[in-house]
Amino acid sequence: MSEPADAPVILCDEPGSFARSVLAERHPALIEKVRDAFPYDPEQHRALDALRHDHAEGVVTPLDPGAHDHDRWQSWGREYFGRSWFEAPFLWIESYFYRRLLGAVGYFAPGPWQGIDPFRPFKQAELDTPEAARELTALDHLLDRPADEAADALLHGSLWGNRADLGFRISSGGAASSDAAPLVADDSDVLWRLLPAGAPATLCLVADNAGRELLPDLVLVDHLLRHRRAERVVLQVKPYPYYVSDATTSDVVDCLRHLARAEGAAGEAGTRLWAAMADGRLTVRAHDFFCAPLPYAEMPDDLRREFADATLTVLKGDLNYRRLVGDRLWSPTTPFADPTAYFPGPVAALRTLKSDVITGLDADTEAALDAEERHWRTSGTHALIQVRR
Repeated sequence: MSEPADAPVILCDEPGSFARSVLAERHPALIEKVRDAFPYDPEQHRALDALRHDHAEGVVTPLDPGAHDHDRWQSWGREYFGRSWFEAPFLWIESYFYRRLLGAVGYFAPGPWQGIDPFRPFKQAELDTPEAARELTALDHLLDRPADEAADALLHGSLWGNRADLGFRISSGGAASSDAAPLVADDSDVLWRLLPAGAPATLCLVADNAGRELLPDLVLVDHLLRHRRAERVVLQVKPYPYYVSDATTSDVVDCLRHLARAEGAAGEAGTRLWAAMADGRLTVRAHDFFCAPLPYAEMPDDLRREFADATLTVLKGDLNYRRLVGDRLWSPTTPFADPTAYFPGPVAALRTLKSDVITGLDADTEAALDAEERHWRTSGTHALIQVRR
């Protein structure tokens, strides 16, 4: 693996950088969207105002000593407290922002707002769009195709569904182009060799977003179970709301109900998935580490054992990719296998590119991308499928 000095940690202090734009533009806009989504009381409004002020002009302050996770956050980043938000590592400060946002609206505190997902209206709206309805209707024709062809199409649907990321839309002004660009890396043939039909495989799928991304993820899971490319699927989700649209258990249930109520092939898939949860072929897990501001290299032993027991672990989305390889400015030609060598089993990344981190490209691909589009790393118009066996 390359030495850390060869791949500096991404910070937020460089003017014009993507990381700085997230803190300076996306986070304040999100505070206002959350404020408008619920009839919060004056105390919550004051807390949101204070978060916005501190975020823009103040320094990072610790959680209240009475917070249930105060000590955990102290151990994760006490060296960043008292410094500008823009001086902390990008991965850490993004996670801390969402923890502070949940605290501001009373998500963790005893009271009437405890456990109320501040992002739920945005997630629900994603399920009720005409685009989502058309995608489900298209399954009637897609699932009539030969199983291998359908599997490839569903894999790419799960990959490109990542463009439904609500946080990305806040900063980009809308969804990315609907025209899928060629993948910058495509190891899908390796992925399928790890999941041959009829093998007693266990797939661990680490979800990313809810709504229109989780729907194709679930339809892919149904196809893998139905055609015996997986005997069992473990779906890993967040234990509480995180990064605007990240999937929780309640979001899984919402999507399953949405599928089951649909007409045609989508409804049939939803019914099968509901039964698969009931008989244990599909299991949902929600480990606390999925909301930690840490790379997967620092995962706890119990999660490491779960990944080690899987035939293949598939990590969805940009944040999971940043945590998998480390949120660093790697040379794009760094082999994907190098920064993922620590992972306890075969691992695949399905990712639409929305941040500066990238590995595993050949030099010609990197040169072509640099010539084609200045912001190809962050625009959401490119994607990859990378596998380390």
